[in-house]
Amino acid sequence: MRFALEALVADVPAEQIAAARDFYRSRAPGRGPADFAELKEARAKKPAPRSVVPPPLEETVEAAGVSVPVRIFLPSGGPPRGVHLDLHGGGFFMDSAAHSDVRNRALSEALHSAVVAVDYRLAPEHPWPAAPDDCEAVALRLVEQAEARFGTARLTIGGSSAGATLALATLVRLRDRGVADRFAGAALRFGTWDLSARTPSGRLIADEYFIQAYVGHVPDHDRTRPDISPLYADLSGLPPALLVVGSEDILLEDNLTMAGRLSAAGNDVELRVYPASPHGFTGHPTALAATALDGINSWLSERFG
Repeated sequence: MRFALEALVADVPAEQIAAARDFYRSRAPGRGPADFAELKEARAKKPAPRSVVPPPLEETVEAAGVSVPVRIFLPSGGPPRGVHLDLHGGGFFMDSAAHSDVRNRALSEALHSAVVAVDYRLAPEHPWPAAPDDCEAVALRLVEQAEARFGTARLTIGGSSAGATLALATLVRLRDRGVADRFAGAALRFGTWDLSARTPSGRLIADEYFIQAYVGHVPDHDRTRPDISPLYADLSGLPPALLVVGSEDILLEDNLTMAGRLSAAGNDVELRVYPASPHGFTGHPTALAATALDGINSWLSERFG
């Protein structure tokens, strides 16, 4: 059997690929904070979240012994068809749910669904397992109360980078509780699947400060815990998943591996590799990113029936 990466590459107009290549050639390569001082500086320089109309509802979920702020977007023009649980990215130590307001307002309208964005606690002030604890608490509350609150029990989950990691870790926790089947799908963008430095991609990011901030208190040999590195989890019994990653992503190999493991575990999984795209590409102002997001929206919409 011949396995060709080209067979996995999403069908994108050639002009979008060329424009994306031009964009990344003109863009200075970035790097994450190297220590806590740089992290504090990066947080301080982060632009304020852009406002959206109508604004989200701001509430606090009290569950499983934690209090978790959430931002709730409701679609205009009628009751929601479903509820999407959004977990933001940012390396477990940056960003906030509010920084995804523009995307989540658009997502709510595109899906005609409610979107619940989780403001989980950030490292290093709140290292693992604070973030997955918060995400699990909100997911469990949706399982219990979505129909009463939103008029629908149809649920999906998703996130990008660290948010994708947390989304899959949350689903594994829910599977162990016997309720993962309440979610109809998971849209996972360029997840960070190995924090133990045992995979090829994991070794490439082993020296990144976000790993020290998030799991520096966990011994190296314990970082293959499924809750930290979902690539090592028992992945059976999970909802359908869409994995999206760029062909130039430093985490490409691990995303290919994760797609294979999900499929081998008997799950319905679709992998879309976008050409000329690095890590985080769906957050960049390119037509190719817009095409990828439209595809994710369509996939999620299908999960709501």
